[in-house]
Amino acid sequence: MEDRKPLRVGIAGLGVVGAGVVGVLQRNAEQIAARAGRPIEVVAVAARDRTRDRGVDLSKVTWAETAKDLTQRNDVDVFVELIGGSEGPAREAVEAALARGLPVVTANKALLAHHGAELARMAEARGVTLAFEAAVAGGIPVIKVLREGLAANRFSRVYGILNGTCNYILTKMRQEGRDFADVLADAQKLGYAEADPTFDVEGIDAAHKLSILAAVAFGSDVAFDKVHVEGIRHVSAVDIAFAEELGYRIKLLGIAALTDAGLEQRVHPCMVPVDSAIASVEDVYNAVVAEGDAVGTSMMVGRGAGAGPTASAVVSDLIDLARGFSVPTFSVPVAAKTALPSVAIDKHRGAYYVRLMVLDQPGVIADIAGALRDEKVSMEAMIQRGRNPGEIVPVVLTTHETDEAAMRRALARIDGLPAITEPPRVIRIMEQL
Repeated sequence: MEDRKPLRVGIAGLGVVGAGVVGVLQRNAEQIAARAGRPIEVVAVAARDRTRDRGVDLSKVTWAETAKDLTQRNDVDVFVELIGGSEGPAREAVEAALARGLPVVTANKALLAHHGAELARMAEARGVTLAFEAAVAGGIPVIKVLREGLAANRFSRVYGILNGTCNYILTKMRQEGRDFADVLADAQKLGYAEADPTFDVEGIDAAHKLSILAAVAFGSDVAFDKVHVEGIRHVSAVDIAFAEELGYRIKLLGIAALTDAGLEQRVHPCMVPVDSAIASVEDVYNAVVAEGDAVGTSMMVGRGAGAGPTASAVVSDLIDLARGFSVPTFSVPVAAKTALPSVAIDKHRGAYYVRLMVLDQPGVIADIAGALRDEKVSMEAMIQRGRNPGEIVPVVLTTHETDEAAMRRALARIDGLPAITEPPRVIRIMEQL
């Protein structure tokens, strides 16, 4: 075993994750070599700033001018892309590596969400591996679980908490009774949220990950453009308090479900029963649930981001490469992919939570009920806080299962009522867990 040649790694991007990968490979070198069957060594790197202290020993590595230059080196056996972004240097370098027949390991969910199908075809055509365990829920080995451990199953649904920033914000809002903007500012100070948090709080990051999970679980092409995406900016402390009273917690979920009509892919806030397993996943933790015909329901929980968890996932892919282990990029060969029709959000069927701010006056509840009745939307429960004639009061209702399109029509009518003082706040209630 000791005579086997090392797997020589080139890393593009030496930020928190890149430095974390170097650190793990150096710190656990002996254990990793034993598990991989040979040493794994970083021989070359590319990053914009060569002078910054990253807390790891880079004295023996060669610096390449660009990420693409790194892919052309003869002393590199595998290219690790940790730059990020769906376009630019990251895409250019990954495509160059695959075109040259060089295996690629990446943590770049945006790149895979936008170009995964094309990159998978390139990798298969050249007979090399495109590995991405770190791209989804870094500390949870969910890609391996879906693609290998649960490969015997037909999946009906894969869903989960896919963004730790949003989960942290929603957790603190519930625990402390504070509004979104206040908790977001704290999350930014603590480093849990970026200075520009748009990708996280608008649900885009979770949608990137969901599209990848769906491709792996259902053997289809990555279809990020078919994901319905809503974020958490509109969730208020008032909604979280009402959810608790009704027996729910609010989580931002990514859900991919196979229905008779095709594949639903959606990211949005959900009311989940307070006694469900996923409701207990708090703070920056992620969770992924897979429902298979043979295994039933499997749930995986762990840290979804950060240097350690993401580096752990990158190195696990490198160990597979060192062993010579390879599987099709998205579970099945390109020719065996399933073309699944995409189900639009207005075809969704489920239950809903609705909060209305209402000018308390005679007949308003009857008008709301009439709008729902006319669209065949059945109410399950209603909460109205006392009577304050002439003042604005919250009215909360939940519905039985109904069609999204009907719900939207009813809400449009309700929003047009003179007594409704602001747009209705709507959160979907998670179907059976």
